[in-house]
Amino acid sequence: MSRFRNMCLVTGTADPQLAEAIAKCLDVDLTNAEVSRFPDGEINVKINSDVRGSDAFIIQSTCPPVNDNLMEILILIDTLKRASADRITAVIPYYGYARKDRKDEGRVPITAKLTANLLERAGADRVMTIDLHASQIQGFFDIPVDHLYGSPVFLDCFSRLKLKKLTVLATDAGASKRAQAYARLFGGELAIIDKRRVGPDKIEVANVIGELEGREVIIIDDMISTGGSICEAARIANEKGADRLFLAATHPVLCGEAINRLKKAPVEKIFISDTIPVDINDFDGKIEILSVAPLLSEAIKRVHMNMSVSSIFEQAN
Repeated sequence: MSRFRNMCLVTGTADPQLAEAIAKCLDVDLTNAEVSRFPDGEINVKINSDVRGSDAFIIQSTCPPVNDNLMEILILIDTLKRASADRITAVIPYYGYARKDRKDEGRVPITAKLTANLLERAGADRVMTIDLHASQIQGFFDIPVDHLYGSPVFLDCFSRLKLKKLTVLATDAGASKRAQAYARLFGGELAIIDKRRVGPDKIEVANVIGELEGREVIIIDDMISTGGSICEAARIANEKGADRLFLAATHPVLCGEAINRLKKAPVEKIFISDTIPVDINDFDGKIEILSVAPLLSEAIKRVHMNMSVSSIFEQAN
């Protein structure tokens, strides 16, 4: 019998392996749920267990195929709500549609806010996610949001490397706050690439702020999408005489030319988490996947038991 009374863990089809790993950490079974497709592609969901009065957690990243996975979690929320679950928490390791968090030009949507509205309207009582692309997205919700940081996962990893002359390099000024936090956490120096956009698809590197020559450099970001920015940063660091180079990112979106770029990047190792499932067979050991299952399971346990979630990160702060 589970030590967590009335806990219900449900997974969509985005990443059942991560859901199984979280369930294993919690020593509970995943709730028997079927997610299938009608012949015309519509999503069909059925919960085969009694979830009345349960504390339900739906584990589903809104990663590619983004629209299918987003619709799945909305339908799962609606299913649990109509099955009389007491509380529904949407555990979204990777929160898609996060790039559009503001109107940066005329006649464009704010899809991060739209996604928040959809989750709330479907019936979510709480949202849990990791390393939002923009922290202010938390404010788009009128329900509690547990914004977890991937830093404990990477801290354990880089502690094992025992780096002596460490510099954390930000790919641009916008990434400097995250890089500064990691530099403080890892006990290293901070460097920033000063980039200027000189055309619609052309960026000029004006300067590198900080010392890279002879240093062990970590380039860390919240996501690797096409890989352009992070691989260009690696090239610059290599030219500036970095001794060892590592890349790290919480969310491996890896679309477009990302895989080819990462293969060619002049780096020793690439560390990513499993917020999005990735096939790494083509990388010849260059990529290492770090699991967020222990982090998410601890946060789920604390939410279920009405304990502090932020205290998980007290060591990191």
